[in-house]
Amino acid sequence: MESKLKPSYKQTEVGPIPGDWEVKSLGSLVSYRNGKAHEKNITDYGRYVVVNSKFISTEGAIRKYSDDCFCPTSKGDVLMVMSDVPNGRAIAKCYFVESDDTYTANQRICVLSPRDVDGQLLFYKLNRNPFYLAFDDGAKQTNLRKVDVLSCPLAIPESLVEQCAIAKALSDVDQLIGALDKLIAKKRDLKQATVQQLLSGKIRPKEYSEEWETKRLGQLCRSIVDGTHFTPEYVDDGIPFYSVENVTANDFTNTKFISASEHEQLIKRCKPERGDILLTRIGSIGDTKLIDWDVNASIYVSLALVKVSECVDARYLYCYTKSQQFIKDIEDRSLLNASPKKINMGDIASVPIFLPPTRNEQAAIADILMDMDIEIAALEQRRDKTRALKQGMMQELLTGKTRLI
Repeated sequence: MESKLKPSYKQTEVGPIPGDWEVKSLGSLVSYRNGKAHEKNITDYGRYVVVNSKFISTEGAIRKYSDDCFCPTSKGDVLMVMSDVPNGRAIAKCYFVESDDTYTANQRICVLSPRDVDGQLLFYKLNRNPFYLAFDDGAKQTNLRKVDVLSCPLAIPESLVEQCAIAKALSDVDQLIGALDKLIAKKRDLKQATVQQLLSGKIRPKEYSEEWETKRLGQLCRSIVDGTHFTPEYVDDGIPFYSVENVTANDFTNTKFISASEHEQLIKRCKPERGDILLTRIGSIGDTKLIDWDVNASIYVSLALVKVSECVDARYLYCYTKSQQFIKDIEDRSLLNASPKKINMGDIASVPIFLPPTRNEQAAIADILMDMDIEIAALEQRRDKTRALKQGMMQELLTGKTRLI
């Protein structure tokens, strides 16, 4: 059934838009300049920030400089990446110049200076616009030409007031996301500093004074065993099968699956249970995950399953695996010439662990560090929800489905 347009809307080449909006080519809205090659002039320090694809892809986090300004920008300009590898994420990635600082655009970056249109709205319209992504065939490097860039059709409100209102609403959400990113980074730094202090015994809960001891990991475990050495037959739906990627991404939802009958055979030798620790040992070395849920899964040979003895708090041991000392000790025992990187099971068992002699102190330290993890996870969840909200807002505001004025 054909959907009906709202009475005040009209159908266009970019879809239905409000009747008082117009579809215009980018070329009618901006003046265009190509960036210039800066390679011989780029330094780690200088008067001008050089805008290249890496600068734009990292939203200005990675910076190089030049004392020469071959292609200056102005406040309100939009800078776009015009070249990227197949299936790359930089093509048509944009950067909005919102400060009075002077940037200089490198080659394959174009400078778009708005005329009679709000520059920030233009940024939200152009950034990774599907019109440009269609030029990427996934086989060869994408190189947008000037004519390609300027021919992009855009649905634009006639009212500059409405343009600014849309841009401000999206910018406000971006600022909130940015503030959450900074807070998360600050909390992570604080957590890492606290890990180093608590797990080295430099700072201790006041009620404890016993001497700490060093034991080998194998002494603290009932067993350390790796997963199956044979690639199982995967199925579309069945028992989750964990590998290195699940631990490094901290994602145990998007997994491969094996049949229940094969799983029953595998867990006779290696059965993950609540309270165990997964440790990566092939490809990625020393990443860990505490199994704090009721698990029904099998694992691959690239993972070691650490079953913690009752003499030690599993949460403390898990926290210790996040310390710089543990990571160094794991790396020192890895096979130097192995490709991919690898650590043998016996070497994992020999890793030294520095710990309080009592479970009570171990638990007190784990409580502090795990509470910090919970706080960080809550902030990350809030940020991710805000990002999802922004995507929904863009769909509504940039198409005119929702009007602000």
